Amino acid sequence: MKIHEFQAKKLMGAYDIPVPEGGVASTLKEAKEIARRIGGLPLAIKAQIHAGGRGKGGGVKIARTFDEVSSHAGSIIGMNLVTPQTGPDGRKVRHILVEQGLDIASELYLSLTCDRESGSILIMASESGGMDIEQVARKTPEKIVKVLVDPVFGIRPFHLRRTAFGLNLDKDVIRPFSAMLERLYDLLVEKDASLVEINPLVITNDGRVIALDAKIDFDDNALFRHPDIAEFRDENEEDPLEVEASGYNLNYINMGGTVGNMVNGAGLAMAVMDTIKLAGAEPANFLDVGGGASAEMIENGFRIILSDPKVKALLINIFGGILRCDVLAEGVVTAARNIDIKVPVVVRMEGTNVEKGRKILAESGLEIITASDLKDAGEKVARLVA
Repeated sequence: MKIHEFQAKKLMGAYDIPVPEGGVASTLKEAKEIARRIGGLPLAIKAQIHAGGRGKGGGVKIARTFDEVSSHAGSIIGMNLVTPQTGPDGRKVRHILVEQGLDIASELYLSLTCDRESGSILIMASESGGMDIEQVARKTPEKIVKVLVDPVFGIRPFHLRRTAFGLNLDKDVIRPFSAMLERLYDLLVEKDASLVEINPLVITNDGRVIALDAKIDFDDNALFRHPDIAEFRDENEEDPLEVEASGYNLNYINMGGTVGNMVNGAGLAMAVMDTIKLAGAEPANFLDVGGGASAEMIENGFRIILSDPKVKALLINIFGGILRCDVLAEGVVTAARNIDIKVPVVVRMEGTNVEKGRKILAESGLEIITASDLKDAGEKVARLVA
């Protein structure tokens, strides 16, 4: 789960990680009140959406007068902000962050994330802060410092020194930087975050180390342990179909293609999407109905997939185990009768009660195309959308 910058900074503040003074506003009146409370100039006016590259799209502006606070806030609140991460449709800005400007001496990059390959917490840092870290990694990889921390033993002083020395920090800055890094590690672990990122992390001319930006992602599977974090969820920033699917315990992700697919099992879903692409088409979604899906869940999955106007055909691939093939077939038939299906449907199934499932489909009177195997299913559905 992603959260907004102002929410991430609130969490960091709770861990005594320095952040600029500021406040979140959803109206021009609120923005003016926050600006008056902060008092000093300049002020940063920052759009709050779940995407990076906000400055490039006009979502971050510096106000050097209180009149500019009004004009910048008025232009950003309610705008449709398009960035490299939002796609061409952009995101509507419902909140802005008004915060204190800083006297910046240098900008750094700092993040902590879970490294699955090593089973460690990975600290990544760079002197090239404020830039796309992917560009830094591609063009000047030697500028990225990587330090692995064994989560069994936790972060130790030598991890802090290795990171600080790798950034060539002045000796007066090493102590506050190390204290911040240690607290960031505690935040990541204690809150079950998958990513904590500060870009840029700034050093001011008077030697303070401050998180000028903040991004935190959380492991959805651990949110039951953190009801306070779950309250940060902003459904306005999520795909409406994905939000609806989560209400039915369906794992759905919109992919933007033309072939809708329904599968039981995440690995099988990945294989189906690969098959669709190899056949020359593009998957419209990832939908895992799970091993214990009911006919009702299958019907809801049908309806959600077909709510996407880009879908031109539907591929159902089920391996009957916990979810028997006859239960799937009954769900498909029920869905087809309750929903006005205007696209062709290809079904491939194997496993428990497969013959019974095929019989249910054959006797349903519905125009359902059956496939002998996964390759056959992919080729048939690709021809249908060509």
